[in-house]
Amino acid sequence: MRHEPAQTLAVPSATGENFGMSLLRSAGAALAVLALPLQPARKIDAPTRGALPIVIAHRGASGDRPEHTLESYALAVSVGADYIEPDLVSTKDGVLIARHENEIGGTTDVATKFADRRRTQVIDGDTITGWWTEDLTLAELKTLRANERLESRGHSYDGQFEVPTFDEVLALAQRLGRERGRPVGVYPETKHAAHFRQVGLPLEEKLVAALQRVGWNRRTAPVFIQSFEISSLLRLRPMTRVRLIQLVNATMAPPDSAEIPFAEMRTPAGLRRVRRYADGIGAAKALILDTGADGQVAPASRLVRDAHAAGLLVHIWTIRSDAPFLPAMWQGDQAAELRAFRDAGVDGIFTDFPGNAVDALRP
Repeated sequence: MRHEPAQTLAVPSATGENFGMSLLRSAGAALAVLALPLQPARKIDAPTRGALPIVIAHRGASGDRPEHTLESYALAVSVGADYIEPDLVSTKDGVLIARHENEIGGTTDVATKFADRRRTQVIDGDTITGWWTEDLTLAELKTLRANERLESRGHSYDGQFEVPTFDEVLALAQRLGRERGRPVGVYPETKHAAHFRQVGLPLEEKLVAALQRVGWNRRTAPVFIQSFEISSLLRLRPMTRVRLIQLVNATMAPPDSAEIPFAEMRTPAGLRRVRRYADGIGAAKALILDTGADGQVAPASRLVRDAHAAGLLVHIWTIRSDAPFLPAMWQGDQAAELRAFRDAGVDGIFTDFPGNAVDALRP
């Protein structure tokens, strides 16, 4: 999941009608998918048979190990996570790897090993200087070691773990599932998909091919694919029957469709249009529960109810258990926050600390 700005609630459009017209303009012929019949909402997570809400390990157990490493994913599974989340970007030679961003200066030791590869480019309208996965081959990336991204978290595991490929993540999930006698799902995100397609390194076809190789390119596979980019999901829809999730932020618009504000996407009409190509939304948590004027938890918004009425699942991001991120409105009680979102009816929760979520939700 991409960088998360302050999660403040935006006022949605009253009708959402601009959403449909903008979608047609931005996606063109790919919107033949709008002719597909709608399917009923799923009130259980059939592929994993898990209790709701499902626990999704955000970049693995990223509160306790460097994010997007096999060790982080394995720890998440060991504490009970239903799904592990690999964000996907591409190497120079077209291999999908798990990194939160294609700029890896903050999550690896690339600066010490490939100092000369530093350069500036524009990603989703932002000018960024750093080191880019698309400038390094897989062999070069495999010489790197992961570091903890946040200064506030422990750094005792820095420099120990490799950057994994998506194939390696899939193999890990399937092996751990066999060992534990339960499905271990994967929840990949296509990151900066339009950018990678523009530079000749498309993500979607390779993602689906990887799922196909392990027998998971099917509706009943324990897989969700998520993206902020509408065009990425539209491209995926004819390729696969696995469940697709449209990520929805509190402000702004999808990076590939600036004319479609997230606020319009969240209206009842907008949600019905999302249902034409996706199976659920991944919503910033403040869109469901936020702070009221008195500093206490405000009543839940209509979003879960409206999304379920449209036939969409609702997964929320991101719950974190460490001090810099604990919301004041639950007085630092992480279990209370988790249970509040469960009681609000969400179908899944992204968290950096999946063990805490399992303990709170499944005592």
